[in-house]
Amino acid sequence: MTSPFVVVAGASGGLGQLVAMALINRGVAVKALVRPNTDPSRTEKLRHAGVTIASVDLRAVPALTHELNGAICVVSTLQGLRDVIHDVQSKLLEASVAAKVPRFIPSDFSLDFTKTKPGSNRNLDLRREFHAQLKTSGIKWTSILNGGFMDLLVGDSSMINHKSRKVAYIGQTTQLLDFTTMVDTAAYTAAVAVDPNPAPNFLRIASDTVNVNDIAQAQTNIEGVQYKPSWMGTVGTMDFMIRFMRLFGGENEIFPAWQGMQYMANMFSGAGKLDPLDNDRYPDLTWTKTEDFFRERKGQA
Repeated sequence: MTSPFVVVAGASGGLGQLVAMALINRGVAVKALVRPNTDPSRTEKLRHAGVTIASVDLRAVPALTHELNGAICVVSTLQGLRDVIHDVQSKLLEASVAAKVPRFIPSDFSLDFTKTKPGSNRNLDLRREFHAQLKTSGIKWTSILNGGFMDLLVGDSSMINHKSRKVAYIGQTTQLLDFTTMVDTAAYTAAVAVDPNPAPNFLRIASDTVNVNDIAQAQTNIEGVQYKPSWMGTVGTMDFMIRFMRLFGGENEIFPAWQGMQYMANMFSGAGKLDPLDNDRYPDLTWTKTEDFFRERKGQA
């Protein structure tokens, strides 16, 4: 590719595809890095949209460096455990530095792990570990923190039970929670990737900030039947249950049951709360309210 372009690593995944498409919608050339032997069907939509698909070993720094030469930004949407978030992403970072890429966006997309207690959330700890290397790399980087993905509140959600019409929570119903749709997250990420202005190391966004009462009321308005908050105990009780459940394994799973509970504890304790928000940095973007998102997904179903 001869014209300036943005590289998206992990583009065959859900968020990666959305980021690539958001960049295309901005008129930016995109190169998608995918692992060798990736099923072509997973990148067919991107290919048809004009994205260049590059099959490359994500652990091979020389090959990665070759693919990154000329890029104006590398966006990582890689997902996994330590072997991916730290090890593979470190190779991507090393290649980005070698190729003199101006900006790197790591695969954080999470609660504010700068404020959570180390050890309270395994997946956030992995991001914190990678940042120790990111900070000494010399590359300009911007981490995008979006709270929880709103998309996880629909379908087989662990928080909303449509049979009992209950919305599970711990702690207090008044605790504010940050949620961002994957589409909104991708649009913001694309804006950061092509921003000619310097960006801070951390940008915090939320499509909507709500409490459990707001979520229950949104479901009530859409379904026409009353949904109610359902108390599941204190944050301390949840922490105890997490420690107990970890005794039975799941360390090699990306999202065991106790990992979801760790996110819930971080959110309802307020430890992972995003503040202040940087939603207004790009005025052309719009944000999806929780009730509108539920209504849209109900219509699609």
